[in-house]
Formats: sequence, structure tokens, C-alpha cells
Amino acid sequence: MSVLLTDAEDTVALGRRLAGLLRAGDLVVLTGGLGAGKTTLTRGLGEGLGVRGAVTSPTFVISRVHPSLVGGPELVHVDAYRLGGTAELDDLDLDADLEAAVTVVEWGEGLAEGLADDRLEMTLVADPATEQRRLDVRAVGPRWEGTDIESALRGEGGAA
Repeated sequence: MSVLLTDAEDTVALGRRLAGLLRAGDLVVLTGGLGAGKTTLTRGLGEGLGVRGAVTSPTFVISRVHPSLVGGPELVHVDAYRLGGTAELDDLDLDADLEAAVTVVEWGEGLAEGLADDRLEMTLVADPATEQRRLDVRAVGPRWEGTDIESALRGEGGAA
């Protein structure tokens, strides 16, 4: 599935909509170049999940936990950019929080897939001439069977 995002506000709005499908135990693996919109999308997820704190890039702290303000799952936001491989990702003990949180791993392609059999793999591709981005989404595992992800991505409602 793919969707065109016209600007940062569109990216945040998509994250808010997508958050309505997420629940504790879900893993989202985000891929894209610098400035592609990974953190912007995660900010929308955080807003949609109703978590505490501003969602900003955890590049220097590597991992940040945002507790829920509404009784839902917390958001564990990871930036794997500086990690040297799966061993360093394992050192974060993400699997300890995985069942209780929505976990988003930026720069996670090739590193984070082993954390869960069910996951959303999302790739953002930015057009350098505009603010537009293309978001490609691949749902992996039985968790996503029968889930209308496409409606959430396109903002058509009835996405649950």
C-alpha cells in the first residue's frame, strides 16, 4: 500500500489516523532517508495514542518512552541510526516493553524485524524538490489480517 503525503501536517495527520489501529504489542519499523518524515510520522502516532511529552527524534538518547495519558499503551520510540547492529539493538531490551507498548523503530530496516513476527514496515521517500513524501506500508503477520489499514492511510474512516 502506498499513499502520497503533501507536507508535514499531512504526515502528522496520517500518524494520528494510523494510531487508531495500533495497540499494545505492535511494532512499527520506519525506514527513510534523513528528513524523510520518520519522526514527523511518529509525532502523529504519539498524538493519536495520547502520550505524554513531545515526540522528537531520540537520535542521541537512542530510545525514549512516552507514557499514555489516556490509559492506552505507551509509545517506545527508538532511533537505530547510530546502532552498529542487532546486538546493540538487543542491548536496549526492547522485547521487555514490546507487549505493553507500541514500539516504533526509526532506521530499523534490517535490525528490528526480529523483534516481532507481526509488524508494520513503513518506508518514507521524500521528493527533494517538494515537501511531498510517498509512504509505502507493508503489513507483516496475522495481527494485520482483516485490518483495513488502507482506509486509515487514505483518511476514509472505518479503519478499525
